[in-house]
Amino acid sequence: MKINKTQFYRTVFTLVLLMQMYLPSFKVNVFFQLSVLFLYFILEKPTVSIRLLKIILPIIFVFLLGFLGTIIYQNPILFVLKDVFHFIKPLQGILIGYFFFKTINNEKLFVKTIVQIALLSAIIHFFIIILFVDLNSGDVHAIREFTRDNFLELVAIFFLGYHKRFFNEELFNSKNKSRLIFTILFISCILYFSRTMIVGALILFSSVKGYTRITQKSIKIITIAIFGVFILYGYLYSVKIDRSKPGLEAFLYKVKIAPEELFQTKIDRDNHKELWDHWRGYESKRAFALMDDKPLSYLSGTGYGSLVNLKFKAPLAGDNKGMKFISELHNGYPYVLYKTGMVGLILYLAFLFGLYKIVYSKPTFETIFISGLGVFYLFTTLTITGIYNTSDTTVFVLGALIYGLTNITKRHHYDKENFPKSII
Repeated sequence: MKINKTQFYRTVFTLVLLMQMYLPSFKVNVFFQLSVLFLYFILEKPTVSIRLLKIILPIIFVFLLGFLGTIIYQNPILFVLKDVFHFIKPLQGILIGYFFFKTINNEKLFVKTIVQIALLSAIIHFFIIILFVDLNSGDVHAIREFTRDNFLELVAIFFLGYHKRFFNEELFNSKNKSRLIFTILFISCILYFSRTMIVGALILFSSVKGYTRITQKSIKIITIAIFGVFILYGYLYSVKIDRSKPGLEAFLYKVKIAPEELFQTKIDRDNHKELWDHWRGYESKRAFALMDDKPLSYLSGTGYGSLVNLKFKAPLAGDNKGMKFISELHNGYPYVLYKTGMVGLILYLAFLFGLYKIVYSKPTFETIFISGLGVFYLFTTLTITGIYNTSDTTVFVLGALIYGLTNITKRHHYDKENFPKSII
């Protein structure tokens, strides 16, 4: 029986994304994805464009730089391998997205595939909530215990909502079907109660509308948005919000402490409430303290296999005994700096800004969403390690978009009359 190549690669790609979202083992996912790439190289004759190489070259160098600190500080090989897989993950994710949709070579099918996978994920999300969460309690923490966030669903909402504007045709053969899927995805995204997803939605919306381009209009909108944020936080700090209350109040408390959670480093380690509310800042503080003991590490990085000493055993990753040494940080900027040094951090920023500046190209589906993901990663690097997050799924979408950027011949441009022109 002859196997349909398009259906085969769609199935494998779907399996990769579902495993990435629902299989908790990072090692299994990495080896499975490497096996998928290996299989592709056997079955096909892969070639990459110069444009792809230019885009990913900075993070290739970041990956290579991690070995410099490893050689200098002679870190344990077991921990070295773990970090190597962390830093190679975004590269293999981009390549999987790129190669698989190079084979399919169909923009509409690519968008439909992402939306259908996201729809399946949303349905799974609803089942998890119904089966494992006491909805009568109204406890946001209980709802989030099993489902933290889902950026694939977020991207899929924008793919579905703006597909017709780019391609001048419906994604599905029925408007009612599209509306139903959009509603399911929208409700699912709300039920994640994720601060990062809210900011991500604002970023993608701004990118699609052209507000991420530097224009007179976008400067006004950004200024208004900044004032809006100041007003919101002025209100949040003017009222007492109970950390332990369920429902909306618990969510507002998490919003309130978001800035200090990242940047406040003067923390009483014995005060568990204060420590957990500012955990990201504490991790970064310990990493910088260790780098201060090895000044050369600011240039070379501490390398793959280096660990951050927390100075106490923290109950992390379900370890009942606690973990005193950790390999990863939530804040990706100190994380990249700690592992690869200042040069690595500069290269990582160059990669993200390289994605962002694509918005100044002709406004197409690919350029706008690649740029939006670049801005999105600039933000998520602060909170969940950006492209180095072990459960990130959007990097696969990014790879497919990069393929479409240079290789699909039939271009679909945004409405140029309404898309704002840059002032730079």
